[in-house]
Amino acid sequence: MHNEPNREHPLQLFRFCPKCGSQRFVVHDEKSKHCEACGFTFYTNPYAATVALILRGGKELLVVRRAKEPAKGTLDLPGGFSDLYETSEEGVRREVREETGLHVTTTRYLFSLPNRYLYSGWLEHTMDMFFLCEVEETETAHAMDDAAELLWIPLQDLRPADFGLDSVRLGIEKFLGNFPI
Repeated sequence: MHNEPNREHPLQLFRFCPKCGSQRFVVHDEKSKHCEACGFTFYTNPYAATVALILRGGKELLVVRRAKEPAKGTLDLPGGFSDLYETSEEGVRREVREETGLHVTTTRYLFSLPNRYLYSGWLEHTMDMFFLCEVEETETAHAMDDAAELLWIPLQDLRPADFGLDSVRLGIEKFLGNFPI
């Protein structure tokens, strides 16, 4: 994901300096643009996102079917973007509640993976943080918000190729392989 040839600059849609409005807003390096008029340099960094791995009985993983683009209709894990002033742990708890109705009681950080997320024609670069989450109970889980359907899939039946987002697909592989790189 990192050194891809012929990729567009992540700020290619920004034509004007966000500080002074000048059109002299030029590529500075692979992650920033610089305003030749006022001297402001704008950096693009990945957005924080969270992914929840929720096990039932240590043998089944909670999986959602995406209700919206990108990758609508494919499998995913509960999660999403962290909000301003919210920790990643708070964000994963909120996202699980919004998508499944479940209340996370504990979170354990596992690993992170970079991702690209195309939304409304804009390619967001994210840093997806994977958490092993425990929930109060699983019987009340139901699909809400960005989830069209919830599934409990036995670990031995998980197929990473069924997951539509690159980082989640790779995250499933890492999780099943107990986190090797």
